[in-house]
Amino acid sequence: MQKIYNLHDVKSEENFSFVPEEYSEFKYGNKLIAKKFGYALAKGFIERHKNDLLEKDIIVLPSPYSFIPTATYSMTMYFIYQLNYWLKKQNKKTAEIVKIHRDITYKEDYGNLSAKKRLELIGNDKFHIDKLLLKDKLLLFIDDIKISGSHQFVIERMIKDYNLDNKRFFIYFAALKNKNIHPRIENFFNNSKIKSLHNLEEIIKSGNFKFNTRVVKFILSQKTNEFENFINSRKVNFVENLYHLAVGNGYHKMSVYKQNLDYIENLLFNRGKDC
Repeated sequence: MQKIYNLHDVKSEENFSFVPEEYSEFKYGNKLIAKKFGYALAKGFIERHKNDLLEKDIIVLPSPYSFIPTATYSMTMYFIYQLNYWLKKQNKKTAEIVKIHRDITYKEDYGNLSAKKRLELIGNDKFHIDKLLLKDKLLLFIDDIKISGSHQFVIERMIKDYNLDNKRFFIYFAALKNKNIHPRIENFFNNSKIKSLHNLEEIIKSGNFKFNTRVVKFILSQKTNEFENFINSRKVNFVENLYHLAVGNGYHKMSVYKQNLDYIENLLFNRGKDC
């Protein structure tokens, strides 16, 4: 049995039940907003589906990633904290988290694409999971926003390939409910606050910053001058983390990121760091 839950409905291009600027900061690594969203999502889900949560042990699955976690991962951790607090009060076993492994096949940000193009892009991705860990468990698949359903489609394909018959939920912070709204509205949500490295720097300096896939790609995709000025003003630890995360995700193999990654590598070696 499969059910879908979302905390917020997107039915208008102008009026929203969440703050787009906060969502944008969340997507670019603001941990405080990830906490706010994760707690709110868990509370809303528990209120609606508490009986389902008492039936079986629970596995929580954040949106798939390769080496660098997504923004959704941070939100999911706070979702689990709130869920486990509630489960403890019910004298139930707390939830486990399981990673869905993802083979990345594209570098584009598809927030501006149509539903068809999104599916064409992500349809080549492969998701993998340890089937034995999921046996007889209630599965909670978590993502931040559902626009066209392309990610859910690929996960459902994985479920079919693995012959999983678990009871499961697809859980979203928000979901597009108006088919007359173009999927590019996701691009608006993602970038409503963070449009430049200057905007990102505000989050970094706040002390609430956490790297995620979007942030790493955003930094590496900047024009040479802007990128080098930004990197040269960062602490070594920040630059090291950026470099190793990018390499771990295979971005050194993508020509669009190579020049900026080479700059970081040369900078770290010149500073005497062991890469």
